[in-house]
Amino acid sequence: MRLGIFAKTFPGTDPAAVLAAVKEAGYETTQFNLACAGLPSMPDAVPADAVAAIRAAARSSGVSLAALSGTYNMAHPDSVVRDDGLKRLVVVVDAAAALGIPLVTLCTGSRNAADQWAYHPDNATPAAWSDMATEMEKALALAERAGVDLGIEPEQANIVTSAADATRLIAAMGSKHLKIVLDPANLFEHATPDEARAIVAAAIDESAGHIAMAHAKDRHGDGRFATAGQGIVDFPDFVARLKAAGFEGALVTHGLSADEAPGVATFLRGLG
Repeated sequence: MRLGIFAKTFPGTDPAAVLAAVKEAGYETTQFNLACAGLPSMPDAVPADAVAAIRAAARSSGVSLAALSGTYNMAHPDSVVRDDGLKRLVVVVDAAAALGIPLVTLCTGSRNAADQWAYHPDNATPAAWSDMATEMEKALALAERAGVDLGIEPEQANIVTSAADATRLIAAMGSKHLKIVLDPANLFEHATPDEARAIVAAAIDESAGHIAMAHAKDRHGDGRFATAGQGIVDFPDFVARLKAAGFEGALVTHGLSADEAPGVATFLRGLG
């Protein structure tokens, strides 16, 4: 299992400086965001010199690029907004292919028009699922053409809220290019440690064979997110279960400050 971190944890728009900081903090891989190259996260174009700079930064730092962020609101209530997001996803997928990045991460979205990560009561409606699934079909056509995978992350405020939702979508899409990004802290809101452990264990069982990446974010029992190791997620159990399920990909932390990054690297590496 390779240890990674969101590149956006570290400030700056020079890929070489950002990836050097990733390496110095103790990580070997990263989930990259085009904002770290001075571009919008979802740009309308990625210049050739930006691709070259990112590639050179990865080579000089020795930090591999495990994934590239391609998140937009795939369930936005306005189809015009969804169309614009898909247009920008084309650019991100092509950039990933050019850089040899195997995975583009997505957001299955929300009916909340102001915030793709915020809950809306219409998220559970068949219409919301249908719009998201239609969008996913289009996204998968792009991914299949480019030879990259797409990663969906179960999140309580999105359309895909659980591992069961994710595997349902994968079955419906029928594409080997649709994978799961599993973040234990996004699988529950309010829970006791025992309840959280059981929820996460069941999610790994449900997702086995489909997990492309694991995230390492934590959560307090009252719902607040936390830095890995400071909440109620049982990370030793999480990592052990991932390994038992055959997962050999990247474990990528986020939701922490740059100052916390070295300590979290030490904590996660100590899990074996």
